[in-house]
Amino acid sequence: MTTSPRWLDEDQQAVWQDLLTVVIALPTLLDRQLEQDAETSNFEYSVLARLSMAADLTMRLSDLAAQCDSSQPRMSKLMVRFEQRQWVTRRPDPDNGRYTLATLTEAGLQKVVDSAPGHVERVRELVFDPLSAAQQRALGAALARIATTVRQQLNGTESGTGILRPQA
Repeated sequence: MTTSPRWLDEDQQAVWQDLLTVVIALPTLLDRQLEQDAETSNFEYSVLARLSMAADLTMRLSDLAAQCDSSQPRMSKLMVRFEQRQWVTRRPDPDNGRYTLATLTEAGLQKVVDSAPGHVERVRELVFDPLSAAQQRALGAALARIATTVRQQLNGTESGTGILRPQA
């Protein structure tokens, strides 16, 4: 028995096209600003920013990769570049030597501090300024739901039938 695809209706198609524009174009615009103003990419900045918000400016690489929606190999390659720039140091986790800790250096923290104002202004301009406070809250709630589903799929927490487990 074959089933027909569940096609998007006209409103869903419009939302989907707008989401594609945001997903594809927004990172490009953020990269342009950060490359021009800070000689770094949006991904690099997001990694540095996450480290800057961590206790003692330190995180396990595996946790950092997960929070940045990155693979561990990609994160390890980035850490090599960051070490060359003296933005991070790496060392084995003293609590569990199977893990590696990344610590933001003073130079790395300064990179975040110097890069943040222009980046935040660009994010505000592109994402928050066009929306009312109520629209911002609704967008946040909708994106959190979508991000949860996407992360579950990426992390392999879907059921054996390929359908996500219901949320508790």
